[in-house]
Amino acid sequence: MTTRRWDLFCRVIDNFGDIGVAWRLARDLAARGIAVRLWLDDASALQWMAPEGLPAGIAVLTWDATVTDVGDVVIETFGCELPTAFVAQMAARAVPPRWINLEYLSAESYVERSHGLASPQLTGPGKGLVKHFVYPGFTPKTGGLLREPGLLAEIASFDSEEWLSELGIRRQPRERIVSLFAYANPWLPALLDSLGDEATLLLVCPGPAQAQIADRPGLRTHALPYLSQPGFDRLLWASDLNFVRGEDSFVRAQWAGKPFVWQIYPQDDGAHEPKLNAFLDRYLAGADPEFAAQTRALWRAWNSLATWPDRLPDGKLHALAWRAELASQPDLVSQLLRFIGASG
Repeated sequence: MTTRRWDLFCRVIDNFGDIGVAWRLARDLAARGIAVRLWLDDASALQWMAPEGLPAGIAVLTWDATVTDVGDVVIETFGCELPTAFVAQMAARAVPPRWINLEYLSAESYVERSHGLASPQLTGPGKGLVKHFVYPGFTPKTGGLLREPGLLAEIASFDSEEWLSELGIRRQPRERIVSLFAYANPWLPALLDSLGDEATLLLVCPGPAQAQIADRPGLRTHALPYLSQPGFDRLLWASDLNFVRGEDSFVRAQWAGKPFVWQIYPQDDGAHEPKLNAFLDRYLAGADPEFAAQTRALWRAWNSLATWPDRLPDGKLHALAWRAELASQPDLVSQLLRFIGASG
């Protein structure tokens, strides 16, 4: 099956996580020679996420744009529900497009059971079409994670001090660098106290935390501007410890191969707690018991599920081992191409 044009739909709900994933996916597809139309209901975040402009092969359309043709593959990110008129065009196409719902990332057990399942459309404007569900994940029985070709080689050749100097940042002798990208968090003062136990430079991304940071003994702080996606990746590579949130930065922290702490998106019904625990169970499987206990305590506290721990764990070797395990599995775009029977 030849698939040279993909339509990728994303609704920007909040916090830029959805558009972050969609933009990385679009960039990866375009780099592999596939023309991508990215449909957005709010493209404003691309002004800082992609200040260099659109790469070759990517076009950005508004949600209500009208086209006369439908792509060979249609991706509906995170159950965003495609425009009715577009679905009708899909059904009218002589050769139906492959329709994929790309779901949210999770380490929960249902992901392996649900990955690849088909949903025939029996009614409505898409009657006769078949939608398939693709679940990103951390095991070979899932769709894997976004990882562009050559990423690990690029990380290995990265000069962190040179990149920091370009931002006007200079690490002091024996100073660790910590990045912070977070939702509002009542434990931020406790974190700042803990980081001050050794010489630390805290680089803080835009968001609620920037208004709460201040230097203190042992701790220097620096407020960052909005960074492009490549710039944010380099922030993670340059840091010794990364605090991340949501989905996109969560995945990129794992590819950085550095210790990290994840702040999961909080949900009113408490559904975020089992999701967090499911990842911790997988991430810490087989780890040193003391390190595992310290990591679990810190992550749960940072997500307001426990009290603040006495110490921060050192997870350098574990982060590298985890990255190697993930890198042994096919990446998400390669799996998507194989799933629809296309070549890259």
